[in-house]
Amino acid sequence: MRAALRHAKLPATSVFHLNMKPNGLFRKRILLVEDNPRLREAVRLLLCLEGHAVTEAENARRACHLYTPGDFDLVITELVMPGMDGDELARTLKCLVPSQPILLIASGDAAFDSGIPVDGLLQKPFKFAELRQTVATLLSCEGPNVPRLQERGASLKAPVK
Repeated sequence: MRAALRHAKLPATSVFHLNMKPNGLFRKRILLVEDNPRLREAVRLLLCLEGHAVTEAENARRACHLYTPGDFDLVITELVMPGMDGDELARTLKCLVPSQPILLIASGDAAFDSGIPVDGLLQKPFKFAELRQTVATLLSCEGPNVPRLQERGASLKAPVK
């Protein structure tokens, strides 16, 4: 892939061309927040192969520093992280920009709490096709028209053992 990028015939100074995907659509800007470096790198690579521009944050606090309203078309965040969790990050970002699409990634043993203001949920382990479809769905919706998980009656609370 790097060889293909080196040989691409795009003007280096043209931001317009750099933000275009081969099909002529503008690529989307995604903030990826994941504390596991291997998973973060794998998801970043998959999203980049789809033509998106990805900014990485290793935790929610770093994501807050990187986030500027209007800079990202989608935020993808892990639920459980050291320090500040993904649910707290989602609440913070939705206070700043209520229409900001947010995709939450949670471990498979978590149950969903409808109070978390996110627009999509992926449960680990997930397949690339699931990530791809969920991201495409969230990016194709505009602002408040994105169906909220709260409207679906989901719940994200750890099961009692």
